[in-house]
Amino acid sequence: MIDYSDSKFESNSSNELLSTSFVSEDAAEGSLRPKRLSEYIGQEKVKRNLEVFIEGAKRRGEPLDHVILHGPPGLGKTTLAAIIANEMGVMMRKTSGPAIEKPKDLAALLTNLNENDILFIDEIHRMNRTVEEILYPAMEDRQIDIIIGQGPAATSICLELKNFTLVGATTRSGQLSSPLRDRFGIDLKLELYTPKDLKKIVERSAGILDIEIEPEGAFEIACRSRGTPRIANRLLRRVRDFAQVYGEGIITKEIADNALVRLEIDKCGLDAVDRKLLRSVIENYGGGPVGLDTIAATVNEESVTIEDVYEPYLMQQGFLTRTPRGRCVTKKAYDHLGIDFVGQTSINLQ
Repeated sequence: MIDYSDSKFESNSSNELLSTSFVSEDAAEGSLRPKRLSEYIGQEKVKRNLEVFIEGAKRRGEPLDHVILHGPPGLGKTTLAAIIANEMGVMMRKTSGPAIEKPKDLAALLTNLNENDILFIDEIHRMNRTVEEILYPAMEDRQIDIIIGQGPAATSICLELKNFTLVGATTRSGQLSSPLRDRFGIDLKLELYTPKDLKKIVERSAGILDIEIEPEGAFEIACRSRGTPRIANRLLRRVRDFAQVYGEGIITKEIADNALVRLEIDKCGLDAVDRKLLRSVIENYGGGPVGLDTIAATVNEESVTIEDVYEPYLMQQGFLTRTPRGRCVTKKAYDHLGIDFVGQTSINLQ
């Protein structure tokens, strides 16, 4: 049994554990990725539609239409792109929006594609606008215009491209320009996973990693993973350490619960920063409304970090709301933190 008498230690270890961004620890994530749609857990609507689109393209002998995948980070957009390539029986070239700095970089990628290959561009919303314009004729007409030379001697050459499928992934679909968005024939939105689906993912990953885990232990990890498979797999590896050191190598409900308490992750998946944010709004500003920059200064975090990392989950769980005058903490957050709810001074959120 775990001795968790020292569980309330001062640590920021949970910050990285619950981050949806890719960190060094996730380097081994590739071995856990499903290779086929039949192995992919969750996102049932996306899977059903994608199966139809892929089968239709294969029967016609055509490349799949261009696909845009959008949703919060860590939900499996890169995995789904690789699955599309496997299902279509083609190769996938992978890059990211910020990595394509000049039109010639994109031209090199496109001209090196084989027939029906997939070009996967992660964080496509961060692509340079000049580079993005090269994509328009490539996606529609399978050709690109290359300028050779400078000044009066410059000439334009039109290069014909082989058939290909562009798969773009973005965490901020609202930042995609309308001309680019309109050129994607298939638009797929990934949603946060349910604890039931995350439990299946944890059990599958445990099997691949040769970790003994009980169903209750898997569900405990799933419930605290913020609806994100990447976080679930990360927590599984950390709980495994506790199981091997304090237990018999088997992840039980008790082991998982005590381990996650040690990591300062509560029953709702909130970490120390989440709770600090909510408490600061309650204790310093009467529950809100309060501005984003003020919250960031109070909890000593960057405004963009608050907005992109912490706020989305707190709002999805009903702990925080946005109003025209600022952020407000809800009664549910008061109850979760064990604080008496007295109502906000300017808005009453029940």
